[in-house]
Amino acid sequence: MAYTSIIPVSRLDNSITYIRNKDKTTKKGQSAGSLEEAIDYAMNRDKTERSVFEDAIGCVCETAYQDMVATKKRYHKMDGVQGYHLVQSFVKGEVTPELAHQIGMELAERLLQGKYEAVITTHLNTEHYHNHIVFNSVSMEDGKKYHSNSRSYYEDVRKASDALCLKYGLSVIEPKNGKGKSYAQWMAEQDGKPTWRTSIRLDIRDAVAESFTWKQFLEQMKQRGYQWKLNRKYIALKAPGMERYIRLRSLGKHYSEESIRQWILQPKSRIPAGKEGDSRSPKKKLKGIQALYYSYLYQMGALKQKPKRISPVLRADIRKLDARIEQMEFLQKHQITTREELLAYRTSLEERVQALTKERKRLYRSEPDSVRIGQITEELKPLRKDMRICIRIEQQSQEMEEKMRLAEQIQRQEEEQTEKTRQPRTESR
Repeated sequence: MAYTSIIPVSRLDNSITYIRNKDKTTKKGQSAGSLEEAIDYAMNRDKTERSVFEDAIGCVCETAYQDMVATKKRYHKMDGVQGYHLVQSFVKGEVTPELAHQIGMELAERLLQGKYEAVITTHLNTEHYHNHIVFNSVSMEDGKKYHSNSRSYYEDVRKASDALCLKYGLSVIEPKNGKGKSYAQWMAEQDGKPTWRTSIRLDIRDAVAESFTWKQFLEQMKQRGYQWKLNRKYIALKAPGMERYIRLRSLGKHYSEESIRQWILQPKSRIPAGKEGDSRSPKKKLKGIQALYYSYLYQMGALKQKPKRISPVLRADIRKLDARIEQMEFLQKHQITTREELLAYRTSLEERVQALTKERKRLYRSEPDSVRIGQITEELKPLRKDMRICIRIEQQSQEMEEKMRLAEQIQRQEEEQTEKTRQPRTESR
């Protein structure tokens, strides 16, 4: 869960000086200050502890104030609100420093669209890690000014922050009662999002395996809580918990009415090729993290045609299958088998991102119209996506290990209990 606030900055000089203020007890950040003061405070090394948690968009951290002033002068807009100081604070223990900074960077990118110079820092001096995003009020792209009001806060800032929290499995603040909503809950309420689609595909596969006619298949799905709209050009269904119907064909080419009818008539072709229906064992023996992911997906029933009963411990993760499959493919693609190799790959990505970002900052200052700026932005997108996957694997693989151990423990206990109930019958004979 992240609390956000945005403060208009009225003076450039005092703001940058203030946000670089080494005095941690000052309370000036709660009111409108100057842009220079805000930047200086955000870049306070005593608060960030490590320089790795400083970043900038469209400018250089060390000369951010001068860069922003230069933009204002270029468009002759030195008056009025000079900039904005956005604070994003996380619940104690909910994020790592790295993830907090990653979310802050993505928030700035989503909110500003690369149009406004910004400084992004993550402060670790309190139990609640928090990001400071200080950005120019004048666009370096077209000179237009950013306007902040209650509507833009809820529709832009708050919405973007909440979406990122949900994306990384954090809770969000609900407007009505203030209670947080987990990522799984939120995803379960969305219409046709990836995790929902995986769950629906698995139910379709199971229903096909138990059907010999199309009518039986429809009935099997109804027994699972699904509703149908059949008398239309494109058949649609609604899963339990969903508010709206989705077209059957939107689940993929293997899930059209024609394909499902074919699986029913030809049992050998019932399970579509691909992620959900691949029952083959890996061609080579998997090791380390790859072995963990394969075992996990196998237990979840994603890699075999007729999965055994899923452990209650793992059942709650069924809506995360798409993400787990993506992570498994990522590990195989990059031949990563250990956490050390994962860290090394992530480090190489960070170095590449840092180099490209530095090049883009230089171009923003020297050649603002250069086509290379757009090229760099496109190059950064897949690199940052891979960085996010690395972070998720680091965090979630440990959770998976713990759940697998717990599932095995429960299974052993059930087997022991079953064995105990059989013993008296054997002795009586």
